[in-house]
Formats: sequence, structure tokens, C-alpha cells
Amino acid sequence: MVSIPELNTSIHTLYHSHSRWLLGFLYRRLGSRCDAADLVQDTFLRILNRPRQFDGERGERSYLATIARGLCVDHWRRQKLEQAWLQQLASQPEALQPSPEQRAIIVETLHEVDAMLLRLPGKVRQAFLLAQIDGLAYRDIAAHLGVGERMVKKYLAQAFLHCAILEAELDGVLVE
Repeated sequence: MVSIPELNTSIHTLYHSHSRWLLGFLYRRLGSRCDAADLVQDTFLRILNRPRQFDGERGERSYLATIARGLCVDHWRRQKLEQAWLQQLASQPEALQPSPEQRAIIVETLHEVDAMLLRLPGKVRQAFLLAQIDGLAYRDIAAHLGVGERMVKKYLAQAFLHCAILEAELDGVLVE
């Protein structure tokens, strides 16, 4: 087991050895120095939460790049979701436009819902989206997924449970 001072020294060394390289790596992918710098910090925060030993510089960079790639995908997904919402919002009359504070809350909530959907098993997510977005009946969802209506009911119950948990978390009722 690594002691806290050793861990701090090792992460400090890792940061100073690779942060500039990682910034360039992310900048080439994102095209924005600010976004790249944010993801460099997020990468090292992830390492703080999941420390590990490496087999030399090549292993360190490989691990950092793996984490950074995942963060880039999350970043692009969040941007795409936010853009879709902003496009929808632009089509609304000005009287219905939310305040900047409300916009920030809505965007964060959209990201939370998106993350929750990604955590659902594939068929559960599909059933939920087919019911909520496409408005399909249980029998149509069952046919689409190749399962029985009873399984669709189970899938939707599971999805709604996750929605209720997310709602409670967003309302501050639940604490992790």
C-alpha cells in the first residue's frame, strides 16, 4: 500500500513529467487550449481518485492518454447535447427564453440525464427512449427489441427507477 506522502509525490512527479505533453495531446484533439487545459486537470483528478503504479514513462503516457480520450468523448457528447438544446431554444419565442442561471441548470440537468441513460443497460435504454421519445406502445417496443411485453414492462420499470433516483439526487434528497 502506498502512503499519502508517497502518493502525493508520485502524482506531483507524474503531473510535472507529462502535463505539457498531455496538454498538446488534448489540444490537437479539441482545437481549444482552454478545453484542453480543463481536461488535463480532469485527467489528473481521475488519477487522484484511482492511483496506480506504472512501468515507466511509456505506461504513464498510455494511461494518461486512455483517460484523456475518454474525457474527450464525454466532452464532445456534452457539446453535442448542449448544441441540440440551444438550437431548440433558439426556435422558442423570446418570452419563453430562460435566464442565464436557468440555462446553466437546464444544461447541467441534461448532462445528468444523458449520463444516467448511458449507465442503463442497452435494451433498457432503448425501451425507455422508444417509449418516451417515439411514444411507442409496449407491444411495438417488444417487437422492435425482440422481447415480450412483460420484459418491456421490466425494462421501463428499471429505467423509471433510475429516473426517480436521479430526480432525488438533483433535488438534493440523496447524497452519494
